[in-house]
Amino acid sequence: MTQLYPLQLTVNGESCQLMVDPRTTLLDALREHIGLTGSKKGCDQGQCGACTLHVDGERVLSCLTLAAQAAGREITTIEGLAKADGTLHAVQAAFMRHDAFQCGYCTSGQIMSAVACIKEGHTGSDDEIREYMSGNLCRCGAYPNIVKAVKDAAASLSQEAVS
Repeated sequence: MTQLYPLQLTVNGESCQLMVDPRTTLLDALREHIGLTGSKKGCDQGQCGACTLHVDGERVLSCLTLAAQAAGREITTIEGLAKADGTLHAVQAAFMRHDAFQCGYCTSGQIMSAVACIKEGHTGSDDEIREYMSGNLCRCGAYPNIVKAVKDAAASLSQEAVS
């Protein structure tokens, strides 16, 4: 029988106390122990990006990250991206405006990756956006609209920063 260990995670600004197997991935801790199912388990091998979220503001593949590695760090999931009043993040709103999803399975990972792509400053051209979003696969082929959404959100966020 596997021994469980206590783990404290800070997810979307809230402290969560868990008892987990030391081999538990961050994705499984979020989905199965905390109930945050927005991050999707696609390939479970770090190849599709559906599980992308932010740890200390950096994008990570949560299926390849042990939950214990995130202890003491700030985790942001798709559920924590919108403002407390329900106002969507600029990237979420842009994905809606540009219909940048079809089945929706990859959408949370695409959005979290897009937020990081913009923050990292990789929105200078369509090709640059495609390159820095390339770790997130969309089986439906919504890539042209995803690129449009990222460009639109980057422009919107840039304009907000100036105001």
